[in-house]
Amino acid sequence: MNTMEAITARTSYRGTYQSTKVLKEHLKQIVKAGLAAPSGCNKQTVSLIAVDDEELLNKLHSVIQPPIGETAPAMICVLTRKIIAYRDKCYHVQDYAAAIENMLLAIVELGYQSCWIEGHITDEDHIGDQMAKILDVPEEYDLVAFLPVGIAEEECKSTKKLPFEQRAWFNGFRKDF
Repeated sequence: MNTMEAITARTSYRGTYQSTKVLKEHLKQIVKAGLAAPSGCNKQTVSLIAVDDEELLNKLHSVIQPPIGETAPAMICVLTRKIIAYRDKCYHVQDYAAAIENMLLAIVELGYQSCWIEGHITDEDHIGDQMAKILDVPEEYDLVAFLPVGIAEEECKSTKKLPFEQRAWFNGFRKDF
């Protein structure tokens, strides 16, 4: 699968996963893809924790309410640090967004599925903080997202995208390609 195939094949998978373990080498490749993402002013605000230990996964899923991704045999937790990069600006959100997209593409290329889970754990019930505590994450990091990783049990369904012409133009707004 080439890059463009991975981009067009990728979809957010919210179904159940097969129990087949994700190879540790594959998890390492996925994490490397995340860490290879661009970073504002090269501040490298993103850190990642791959989890495939069943007991640890169960502890993490015990705090994720409502449950999501609980049948995945692995997960990658996305950490960030808010570091000022340029003119009092911090690009940690852009950094972890780029890292997550790289990992989602690597996940598909390696034959797995995933879904970017963020809002579910960063709202007022502080699920990300609870997950961070389970993983012994230092306070200067925020656990902002996680990616369940595994082989899809069900068929992946892609979402319908608006037509190209409604979202992309050339040399000006609403000017045809």
